Amino acid sequence: MIVCIAVVGHQNNPLYIQSFTEADDALKLHHIVHCSLDVVDERVNNPKKSGPLLNETFLGLLYPTENYKVYGYLTNTKVKFILVTTDLDVKDADVRNFFRRFHAAYVDAVSNPFHVPGKKITSRTFAERVSTIVKAFGLSSAG
Repeated sequence: MIVCIAVVGHQNNPLYIQSFTEADDALKLHHIVHCSLDVVDERVNNPKKSGPLLNETFLGLLYPTENYKVYGYLTNTKVKFILVTTDLDVKDADVRNFFRRFHAAYVDAVSNPFHVPGKKITSRTFAERVSTIVKAFGLSSAG
């Protein structure tokens, strides 16, 4: 189950963070997202050590914690997507598919002429699409 999804700008400013758990866990999840940015920067700045090719946008598993797995995705404009899940046996193909769909929703949201680039995403339509994608991920990874 996805417990948190975040969009972080190229200057590491949060553009969108949504937790899908109780309010008590929200701060802990925000901390996990913030810590994962260091791993993303390390992989982007040291491509020889990390493995994936430079043109690969899916960063894979950033790091596992005791209860969560954290995955990353980097767009061509250096915007980072961070996914925190409680599923410890999730497949990379499912995560890639999730990020592909999430990226399409993000592109639609920032293509809105009323959206100011670099500012937080406040679109209700985007939030609803994210909820739908998260629910679909839960169904596909459970089956």
